[in-house]
Amino acid sequence: MSGSASIDDLLTFEEERARSDDRGRGGRAGRVLRALAANAAVVVVLIVGLRAVGLKVSLVILVAGVFAVFAVRRVAAALAPPAGGKSRTPAVRYDDGTWNWGARDALRAAINGWELPLDWSTTRPERFSGVILPRLGELADERLRLKHAVTRESDPVRARALLGDRLWTFLETPPRRPPSPRDLAVIVAELEKI
Repeated sequence: MSGSASIDDLLTFEEERARSDDRGRGGRAGRVLRALAANAAVVVVLIVGLRAVGLKVSLVILVAGVFAVFAVRRVAAALAPPAGGKSRTPAVRYDDGTWNWGARDALRAAINGWELPLDWSTTRPERFSGVILPRLGELADERLRLKHAVTRESDPVRARALLGDRLWTFLETPPRRPPSPRDLAVIVAELEKI
C-alpha cells in the first residue's frame, strides 16, 4: 500500500471495489435477479439461524424486513457522493506542522478582528482611538462584570480601584498616538490580571 492512501481507500475492501466495477455489466434484469438472489439467501440464512436457536418468526415479516434493509442500503448507496469527484479534498501525505493560513476558521477570524485594526492604527492614530480603544474598554468592562459584578459605568470608583491608575487612565483618556507593542502587551497583561 502506498503512503498516499486516503481514509476511504483504507476502509474499502477489495471485494467492494471489484463489485463496484462489475455494476456496469448485465443490465437491469441481471441486477434485479442478483438482488432477489441475495435477498433470498439472507432470508434462508436467517430462517436457519433463528430455527437453530429455537425462535420462530413469520416468513412474511422476515422477507419484508430483509427487503427493507436491502432497499435502504441501495437508496443510501445511490445518494452517497461520488467516490472520485471535484468535491473530494486531496489526500495529504503527512502533517508538516505548518498552519494552514488559507483555511477559514473562528480562531483566525478572531485574530483578524484584532490584527487588522492594530495594523491600520500604526498609520492612522485616530483608528486606534476609534476602534481598538473601545474594544479594550469592552474587554475591561466584561472582565470586571464577570469577576467583580461592576463596570466602569456602574461603579467608577470601584472599577478604577480594580483596574489600577495606569489602565484606568489609558481607557478613559485616549492617547495622542498608538502605544508601542511593548506598552500594549503591558496593558493586555494588566487586563488579564483583573
